[in-house]
This record gives sequence, structure tokens and C-alpha cells, in this order.
Amino acid sequence: MASTPSPPISSADPDLAAATPAVVLDTNAVLDWLVFRHISCLGWESRFAAGSVRWLASAAMREELAHVLDRGVGGDRVPDMSALWAAWDRWAMPAEAAHLAPPASHPRCTDAGDQKFIDLALAHRARWLVSRDRAVLKLARRARPLGLHILTPEAWEMTLSVG
Repeated sequence: MASTPSPPISSADPDLAAATPAVVLDTNAVLDWLVFRHISCLGWESRFAAGSVRWLASAAMREELAHVLDRGVGGDRVPDMSALWAAWDRWAMPAEAAHLAPPASHPRCTDAGDQKFIDLALAHRARWLVSRDRAVLKLARRARPLGLHILTPEAWEMTLSVG
């Protein structure tokens, strides 16, 4: 007998949302998951469906993904755009980072375009930021004391599988 997945955690239920660990996925992680179907990302949808993890994403992140997709993702890979955006709409919980300057203790990325991922993760106390970007990954040690683990998709999957 197949079990029915739980509905995604709604931001309308702040107590449940606050109790569920959050992740921020950078654009490359989203591409790995929803376009390239990388093996390290195969369990993500089931985790979001089960409500064991919340995926936080901002409007700026959606715009960046749309821009990257408009440029083409390379090779002969043609993503199913309606399925991709349906997955985004179903699993991404809209969130925005405060427009105030982050405290001096917050890590600053050498790539200003990637700062939005770090700021959102820290503003919403996400447990993880999943990225393949070297500039983001270099901040892992400085982010850890703030409660943020910056990991590759493979390392995040390993963390979830063990824990």
C-alpha cells in the first residue's frame, strides 16, 4: 500500500515551520535537482513532501534561476519547464532576507551575486545552504558558528542519510 505524502509545510503555520529544519538551495543545486536529476539530489523531493525539511527561496533566487534557464543549461539538455516551475511552486517556501545590513559577524561572499543565498539562510536560521559554488563553499567554516552548514549536494545528502 502506497502512502500519501504529507502536504508541504505552509508558512501559514509558523510553529510547525519554525520546528522544521530549513535549507537554502543555490541555483546550481536547483539545476542539479530539477534539470540534471543528479543522483545526489534524488531524495530531496521525498524529504520536502514528508515535511522533514523546508526549502526556503526568495524572489531574487527565482529570477536568477529563470535567467540561467533562459541562457540555456548547456549541451542538449532541454528541461521540462512546466515541471520545473511546478516543483518550485510546490516545494519552495517564499522567504526574503531583511533589507537591513547584516551584522558584521555574517560571512561576506567574494561573489556579490551569491550573497543573497547566505543572507537568506542566516536571516531565517536555515540549518543548511547547499551549493557547488566555490565562493560560497569557502564560507563554510565561518558560517558554522552561526548555525549554518554550507555543503555540497553530496555532503547534504550524506548528512540527511546519517541523521
